[in-house]
Amino acid sequence: MQGTTKGTTKRMGLLSRLLRTRIFGARAGRYALAGLVFAAGSAAALNVNTQIYNPDTRKWEDYDPRRAILYFQRHGQTPAAFQRKIVTFRTAEKPGTIVIDGDKHFLYLVLPDFQAVRYGIGVGREGFGWAGIVNVGRKAEWPVWTPPAEMVARDPKAAQYANGMPGGPDNPLGPRALYLYEGNRDSIYRIHGTTEPWSIGLNVSSGCIRLNNDDIIDLYGRVEVGAKVIVLMQGAALYKGV
Repeated sequence: MQGTTKGTTKRMGLLSRLLRTRIFGARAGRYALAGLVFAAGSAAALNVNTQIYNPDTRKWEDYDPRRAILYFQRHGQTPAAFQRKIVTFRTAEKPGTIVIDGDKHFLYLVLPDFQAVRYGIGVGREGFGWAGIVNVGRKAEWPVWTPPAEMVARDPKAAQYANGMPGGPDNPLGPRALYLYEGNRDSIYRIHGTTEPWSIGLNVSSGCIRLNNDDIIDLYGRVEVGAKVIVLMQGAALYKGV
């Protein structure tokens, strides 16, 4: 019981610290995603359902992997809501800080004068979401993908790359990666590109934060090693860096 109490206190302390960040993205409500509903079953990534606001029809529309793929095939890009944009962003965090709003699928890079670059992101599926305060421990161009032991154990497709998959256009990390650390220890989570650009705006990953490849290249060029990263997500399965 004592351990449970300490764990609860730790989580409440984290949430209090994160809520003090005070995020106000310009017109964020207009493009914000609605709440997520997850279907049960092993094919969770194919059963994710959410809604996205369509500024053309001024209506909320269903948005799931199948619809996302179809949209990308037709338009060659993600919906306008998830395209890179400079927005108003009031926060006490200093420029260069990354703030991730996992529920709304946005990553903000804080700029001077209460502005930020906002990027659309894909985040962890049910049971793989996390929240916390970490830092960029290192950066890599065309990174090698080495699936963690837990992924190798549960995913036969990942097992063939247990010793690492060289960087390249077929690598799931895409052209750039920011490695997230808890102090000096690798958290195993990354901010990276993707071979599935249609997945931006969905909860389909194993916990990493994915961006379109053009966006991760842009973010990579702006972010310094050591940058603070704040990850916000309601109902997160894990709390890191606290």
